[in-house]
Amino acid sequence: MNSISNYVQLIGNLGRDVEVQTFDNGTTRARVSIATKEVFRDKSGEKRVTTQWHDLVAWGKVAEMMQVFLKKGSSVVVQGKLHHHLLGETEVIRYRTEVVVNEFRLMN
Repeated sequence: MNSISNYVQLIGNLGRDVEVQTFDNGTTRARVSIATKEVFRDKSGEKRVTTQWHDLVAWGKVAEMMQVFLKKGSSVVVQGKLHHHLLGETEVIRYRTEVVVNEFRLMN
């Protein structure tokens, strides 16, 4: 039987510099956003482009490498998994979806 896995690959450009935080226990976390574009033709045949923003998070060595090699505007391929978590404890339920990066490759 084939297993279903949580896998995502995105190709895009970073919208800001990587933000890195090192915790008291020595764990390193990096956060950054990546923009992906989709090009399509609408009903009239006109070319359209849409941009989607995705939040990325990386831990440990991957986070440290992202800090060294990536900066705002970098073209990059990221691979990882989707992670959803609840934001806050208010009456309004909100979720955040992030890509937990386990590998990346600089394109430029």
